[in-house]
Amino acid sequence: MSPKIYKVTAPLMGTYYDKPGPGEKPFVEIGQKVKATEVVCIIESMKLFTEIRSDQSGTVKKILVENEEPVMKNQELMEIEG
Repeated sequence: MSPKIYKVTAPLMGTYYDKPGPGEKPFVEIGQKVKATEVVCIIESMKLFTEIRSDQSGTVKKILVENEEPVMKNQELMEIEG
């Protein structure tokens, strides 16, 4: 049985941040294992910061956006293989 790919998508339009603050390490990196409910990024919209959590446990395979890049609602942010 081949592993499933789960796509983390943006629940709202805003700015994607891959780390909690300037100079800090990213929430996740390619190849890192994550648990369900773990924070994988933040999206800022209208001065509100929303933590985006993984719905599945697995390994981060791809990060599809760059830090501080604007994202649209339902845009794919990363792929997690579980």
